[in-house]
Amino acid sequence: MALLTLAVGLIAKSSGVNWRAETQPLFILFDPVWSGWGLLALATVLLGLFLAFMLWRSRLRVGWFAFALFGLTLFTRLGLNLGRHGPSDWYEIFSFEPGTILGFEYLSALPYLDGGMNRFLDDFAGLVQELPVHVAGHPPGMMVMIDWLGINSAEGLAAVTIVVGALATPLLYFLARSLFDETTARVAGLLFVFVPTSLLYGVTSADALFVTLGLAAALCLLSRQRWVVVLGAFLLTLASFFSYALLAAGGWAGLVRWRRDGFRSMAGAALACAAVLVAFYGLLFAFTGFDVLGAISATSDRYHDGIANVRPLYFWLFGSPAAFILMLGPVAWFAARSLASREITALALTAIIVFTSILGYTKAETERIWFFLVPFACLAAARALPGRGVKPVLVLLAIQAFAIEILFATRW
Repeated sequence: MALLTLAVGLIAKSSGVNWRAETQPLFILFDPVWSGWGLLALATVLLGLFLAFMLWRSRLRVGWFAFALFGLTLFTRLGLNLGRHGPSDWYEIFSFEPGTILGFEYLSALPYLDGGMNRFLDDFAGLVQELPVHVAGHPPGMMVMIDWLGINSAEGLAAVTIVVGALATPLLYFLARSLFDETTARVAGLLFVFVPTSLLYGVTSADALFVTLGLAAALCLLSRQRWVVVLGAFLLTLASFFSYALLAAGGWAGLVRWRRDGFRSMAGAALACAAVLVAFYGLLFAFTGFDVLGAISATSDRYHDGIANVRPLYFWLFGSPAAFILMLGPVAWFAARSLASREITALALTAIIVFTSILGYTKAETERIWFFLVPFACLAAARALPGRGVKPVLVLLAIQAFAIEILFATRW
């Protein structure tokens, strides 16, 4: 299905039909770049694979294995993203240049904070129509974080995004371990290190940070201890303050909990999430004036009046999941095998993707926007991937990621 959708998109593009994605359905542009930086990136990826092979069969204890995954994630992501223009690619996307793609990013909204954070939050719903695209398309959590941390440079925002984003890998390892066994957890973690989406966007997109927030919430929501579930409800609410889409991570966790522990257990966790969500946004409105419902409505209006208006749902209904699947590489194949066997993490992920596609709020760019779903795909794939296949699959993933980095401009 994904390859057929890609073929349709490319044929349509060559015929002059533009559905607003450079390599529709993929939001990438063929633009080969080869230099000494590419050689360094290749060497880094090869060394990363060697370290991953050692880690796969190592006897490291849980804590040390998780720490090693974090380090390997940082090493491979930073190394691969040297491949086109060097270290400037680590932070340049977060810069602000009026009239360019960079003007869509978060730091370009800093002038709106001149009146103070409370005023910004109070006026947020009314500002959505004029804010930079990425700020308008999300709740104000990122801007609050930027303000609290005093970030005013691309390098500073990149550093926070890269480090927090890399924490997703050990969190996935802990999540898989809590649901299944050590082998599955190791496979899931290593797949996530090398899956192209992770390698390509783990440095250059704020969505990498969102992945960590979503995983932290899902991990806690699947705990068997009530206080941890309540903590998960708080983390999910906090995640929703950064991206409305991250509520889907809670939906995924709820579906898995339903299958594992029954409907009552899932309903209890859902009620906890709803209570914390209402309390958080109620208190936020009382103390700052932030109107979450008004913000959602304004964001919806801007989305449908903007580029989404010229991206037809009849193509993107299939194009959005196709772009997500194509960037997963071999992970998609093994996740599909898990789905065929009705494995719960694969079923839950599929339900979220189908629902989100029909909703129509992520037409295109899903190889980046759905980054937060990639760990769940890696977990589903780990359930079907035999031990002897781990090394070959990691190699194939690394090859795909490196080829895309060198041959295509991915913007993020």
